[in-house]
Amino acid sequence: MEYIKEAVALIFSGDRELWQIIGTTMLMSLFSTGISALIGLPSGVLIGGSRFPGKGALLRVTNTLMGLPPVAAGLIVFMLFRGVGPFGRLHLMFTVPIMVIAQVLLITPVVTGLSAAAAGEKSKLITETAKGLRLSRTKRLALLLRECAPQFVSIVLMGFGRSIAEVGAVSLVGGNIQFKTRVMTTAILLEANKGDFRKALALGVLLLFISLLANIPAYSLQKKIS
Repeated sequence: MEYIKEAVALIFSGDRELWQIIGTTMLMSLFSTGISALIGLPSGVLIGGSRFPGKGALLRVTNTLMGLPPVAAGLIVFMLFRGVGPFGRLHLMFTVPIMVIAQVLLITPVVTGLSAAAAGEKSKLITETAKGLRLSRTKRLALLLRECAPQFVSIVLMGFGRSIAEVGAVSLVGGNIQFKTRVMTTAILLEANKGDFRKALALGVLLLFISLLANIPAYSLQKKIS
């Protein structure tokens, strides 16, 4: 209860840095989750709802990438975008966009793998219905996408949860720069390293509260479309 009061006090303290941290966190998380959903959901439906050579191997690779360590993802992005890397001339290191790229690399396999599993479960029933209605392959996949919509809400929410709670990759490529790339998780790590555990725990409670706020509309949407 004490740390909840501390978190509330932080919110109403008018701390400019805190609101910048919250804003950066939400910007990074929403963009990375949205991009990952745009890539992962259709890819998952295409993989889970189709039959093609190499499908099993592709699913195994996707499932392996679902467990990609955040620091490894951050290192890959760091090597690609550092000054002497192939994309170094873009000068994205230690910015919010590079943090989004690292997050997309982490979240997309999760969204793809889970949506492929969800689509695979309903694929047989949808295929039989589509054959009876003589629907084209494109319309069948669109129907499958619609039928899996409630599961997709949970999948996207899971992706958002991973994004907002991640620290390794964003710390490596973002640098945890004050008033620029510092987010909730890196701020918690910083306060813990400074020995200010009260503030670190209060920030942790605040992060949980933000996650709860994201869950409320997602749950309502899931009930509406189910």
